[in-house]
Amino acid sequence: MARESRRLIATLGDLDIDGLGIACVAGIDAAEAVRRLDAEAVDIDLDRMMAMYWENPIRDDTILTMGVTDVPGGCVLAQPWGYGPQMPGVTSALSMGTTCYAMYVNPKSGNQGKICRDGDLVAWDLHPGGGPDEHERGRDALLAQLYEDHALAYCFAYVGLRPIDGRAVSGPPDSWIRLPTRDYWTWR
Repeated sequence: MARESRRLIATLGDLDIDGLGIACVAGIDAAEAVRRLDAEAVDIDLDRMMAMYWENPIRDDTILTMGVTDVPGGCVLAQPWGYGPQMPGVTSALSMGTTCYAMYVNPKSGNQGKICRDGDLVAWDLHPGGGPDEHERGRDALLAQLYEDHALAYCFAYVGLRPIDGRAVSGPPDSWIRLPTRDYWTWR
């Protein structure tokens, strides 16, 4: 685990992640994630999308658009401008039969993580990369120690993803997708 933590931290490097929304999902590929979310592939102009987000961060066409990328061990949904991949309806659907670690890097309040397993929210208000917590034991305590100050790498490690580069976060993703308009703030 220690050797993998060094490799993963080096692989993801010092990516600028302020404003990033991400969902790391074990054991499913990008095609399965798209199917579970009933999403469709879309072409986007990234600069235009970012500008639209800054004009109105909760527009459906921006918050429901995200990249999806296959990585060894599963897949990653990432949104450089918002919290979309971390919405409860998204993580619930993605985690059916597996585990999803999602995080939103809120520029105002920092890293906000949560764990969903088999469609259920099992932990929230987490601070990935924040170091060990007195209540953590076993594998979770070791991960917290190994990935202290490396929130992004922690998210990947928690579910066992082993990216070979930072493309799942920095882009370009395997594809851009748009989720259908619906309530993603309630659990399925």
